[in-house]
Amino acid sequence: MASTTTWKSSICAWVALPDILDALYLLLGFAGLIVGGEWLVRGAVSIARRFDVSPMVIGLTLVGFGTSMPELVTSLQAAMVGSPGIALGNVIGSNIANILLILGAAALVAPILVSRDAFRRDGGMLTLATLLCVGLVLSGSINRLSGAALLACLLAYLIVTLTIERRRSTAAGAVYDAEADSLGIEPDNLPRASGLLLLGLLATIIGARLLVSGAVSIATELGISEAVIGLTIVAIGTSMPELVTSVIAARKGQSDVAFGNVVGSNLFNILGILGTTALVKPLTVPPIIASQDIWVMLAATILLLWLSITGWRITRREGAVLVIAYMAYLVFLLVSVS
Repeated sequence: MASTTTWKSSICAWVALPDILDALYLLLGFAGLIVGGEWLVRGAVSIARRFDVSPMVIGLTLVGFGTSMPELVTSLQAAMVGSPGIALGNVIGSNIANILLILGAAALVAPILVSRDAFRRDGGMLTLATLLCVGLVLSGSINRLSGAALLACLLAYLIVTLTIERRRSTAAGAVYDAEADSLGIEPDNLPRASGLLLLGLLATIIGARLLVSGAVSIATELGISEAVIGLTIVAIGTSMPELVTSVIAARKGQSDVAFGNVVGSNLFNILGILGTTALVKPLTVPPIIASQDIWVMLAATILLLWLSITGWRITRREGAVLVIAYMAYLVFLLVSVS
């Protein structure tokens, strides 16, 4: 009877309405991140096109960094205000959501085709990055040296990829070309594009501040850990740019872009965002992430790799499995905090 009462109390706590101002901060934060991220990418890509930067470079760097900017600014803001649970939970939770929710949703729209060349290079790098992340999380803390090492891995990956593509065009590089072309952004005059980029950056920073402020307050009001808030509400919210980009790409029949977008975003999340955040502010790993959520991220990554090599496509049925798995994960989180 006591356990039933506890379970009911937990449900009530989760569905209870938080303070209206905190909820407003959360919603405004999400809006700022989504709109700011969109403006930032459009401004940066427009400037790059004006200076004749190749589509492959735009897809690999600007699009990848741009769609991950909400996670970066949010994790940095959370770390600076002393909320490592939100900072790390945002990265881990975003990677889980990218694979299970976003790629699953895109596959439901249209089957996802997987380029073998892109998979061999980017899939291998994602595996390495994920294992590095698991090792750092299990160590209990992520210091500045670890952050620098993650950033060095990202820089090496970008240099090697760009060097290979400059020597010869590959199928993997074609995916990045398609990512840039899928945006449909044409060159714009420099002042207007620069203004859009700066407005996007400002909106992203303000959105992150509001989001973290609201998330911390709501976690306190509901009596749950900041890590859980980071893994769920914050992670889903900051992953919205990837969701929109992937679903639109799938609807246009550019399913390989959807796959490349998710893999690239997860790489940037671990190597770029976690690396930058730890370099600025060392992180202490919350026990809940070390004991369960890092393993969920590892399992989701292994599932992604396995589905990719079985027929080199992710079918609608497999997409449904991914989405159902994400729903089950959210239920698991609810049970774990009861």
